[in-house]
Amino acid sequence: MEENIMLENVRFMFIIDDDPVQTEMIKDYLGERYIFELKTFQNGEEALPQVEALKPEIVVLDYHLSANNAAAKNGVEILKEIKKISPATKVVMFSGQDNINIALDSMRNGAYDYIIKGETAFNKMETTVNRLGEMHKLESINTAQKRTIMILSVVIAAALALGILYFFFGDPQIFKRTR
Repeated sequence: MEENIMLENVRFMFIIDDDPVQTEMIKDYLGERYIFELKTFQNGEEALPQVEALKPEIVVLDYHLSANNAAAKNGVEILKEIKKISPATKVVMFSGQDNINIALDSMRNGAYDYIIKGETAFNKMETTVNRLGEMHKLESINTAQKRTIMILSVVIAAALALGILYFFFGDPQIFKRTR
């Protein structure tokens, strides 16, 4: 597993949407509720170098990203690239496309969730981000516990090695007390 989910100080969430009004609404809504460094992008091509550099925890990604650039890749194409660059990043497709094929394609390519824009979309987004926050917390605890187990294993192995040395070689100098 990629180690971008650790006990870090800064947690990044990216919003990739070509509609500036929609982007600002998402940013305001999530910014009021969560402690993330929020970064916005109008297309996926612009976001990919930052995904590689910052390894965001969550990306909110629109499907149609061609309003400002007709040649822009769609959300599923960007999703595939994000998952190659940063497999641990959770991608939430947030699209106006109420199309089961696009939703299935998104999920097959690694999207964590597919939310259709509409009246209840922001509530669904909040539920999804809460779920992802709980997963992040559990993964962070798991990582810390693995590190603790590794350190304890090394300490126990060292103590056993010293005990074996003492058993086989008697009372070497390292075990004698100096007064």
